[in-house]
Amino acid sequence: MKRYLLQLREQLWAHQPPGRRRHGLNVGRHAFVLLRDVFEGQLTMRAMSLVYTTLLSIVPLLALAFSVLKALGAHNAIEPFLEEFLAPLGPQAGELTQKLVSFIEKVQVGVLGSLGVALLFWSAISLIQKVESSFNFVWRVERPRPLSQRLGDYFAVLTVGPVLMFSAVGITASVFNSAMVARLSAYEPLGFLVSVAGKLLPYLLIITVFSFLYSFVPNTRVRPRAALIGGVFAGALWQTGSLAFASFVAGSTNYNAIYSSFAIVIFLLIWIYLGWMILLLGCQLAFYVQHPEHLKPHRAPALLSGRQIEYLTLMIMALAGQRFMAGEAGYTEEELSIAIGAEPEHVRRAVEQLIFNGLLTEAGSKRTHLVPAIDLDSVTLARLWTLARTGDGLPSKHGATAASVRALIEQAEADFAARHEALTLRGWLRSQGRD
Repeated sequence: MKRYLLQLREQLWAHQPPGRRRHGLNVGRHAFVLLRDVFEGQLTMRAMSLVYTTLLSIVPLLALAFSVLKALGAHNAIEPFLEEFLAPLGPQAGELTQKLVSFIEKVQVGVLGSLGVALLFWSAISLIQKVESSFNFVWRVERPRPLSQRLGDYFAVLTVGPVLMFSAVGITASVFNSAMVARLSAYEPLGFLVSVAGKLLPYLLIITVFSFLYSFVPNTRVRPRAALIGGVFAGALWQTGSLAFASFVAGSTNYNAIYSSFAIVIFLLIWIYLGWMILLLGCQLAFYVQHPEHLKPHRAPALLSGRQIEYLTLMIMALAGQRFMAGEAGYTEEELSIAIGAEPEHVRRAVEQLIFNGLLTEAGSKRTHLVPAIDLDSVTLARLWTLARTGDGLPSKHGATAASVRALIEQAEADFAARHEALTLRGWLRSQGRD
């Protein structure tokens, strides 16, 4: 099996054919990298983690949604949503939906007290935070949103999100079950159109929800085209997978005989896991659509040499300094990656080192623009070069060999400082402009 995968990988990346064959090859590369990411295990591990968090958070999340919907007089919309979500579980889905709705209705948020309400919010927020962490992993984003921004976004998701989502499902169910639609369905071709719309509308709703999540949740700028393609893929896979899973559950009489009433719990866990996997795969596809440079046989970028790290650090500070001196908005990490032609992971690590040492800072409304944190006249090239090579210090190992190595490094830094004396970053950038 491994030999065939290696041969397939070589064929996909061996050449770039012209015309229509290039589009087919591009689709094959996307499929290969998605399967590779699944088999590497990171996505499956995060999907399993989300299953555990979902079990802990689903009741608090639904209780909060029910409270908001009840205040707006639309609490009846939660039942159609649960029926739609649990439909792949077969005939027992209706019974499980009724039990969940009954349990949620009995939760009285007002009598929990401040500590109880706080724990309720924390349980619901933990799921959203875990989803953001998983999406950031897919998009190679290591830093989450600032705390103040996260609190505002999470609160919006907990209040506005359920209202829009549950109301959309409830309104759709009400419209298709109304007497007017039933009368119109009796006349052709209106009956055919209503039937087609009833089959396509669930796809459109789930695609819209997934596309919104892909554009909103990651802590980076996601282009609408990438989010939409990921949403179409995941939405179609979700709806198709739900039909296939429902067929599987209907034919799994042996499981019901072995596990009895626990079978529905096992099927629920499997369906939640598949749902999260589908959501993460769509997010992964959106990333590859926006960053085709990552369509490579191997996922992890190669390690940088010392010379490459020096080049990358100096380039980042030079580009950030030029933008700052020109009075323009700072670069984002994505823009730096494109401008330098480097891997986003490498740029991110160099940026974090510069931020940690107080040379760069994040600015802008979303704190994604990178600008110098100190006066460019106070940053000497010798200091910047030293940080690019070794950071602020070296290991504290003692001994003759360690002292000799340290002396060699210090001599190299002293020679560089002597050649450039007290030349600052601003002075160097101005001299480049004159050249």
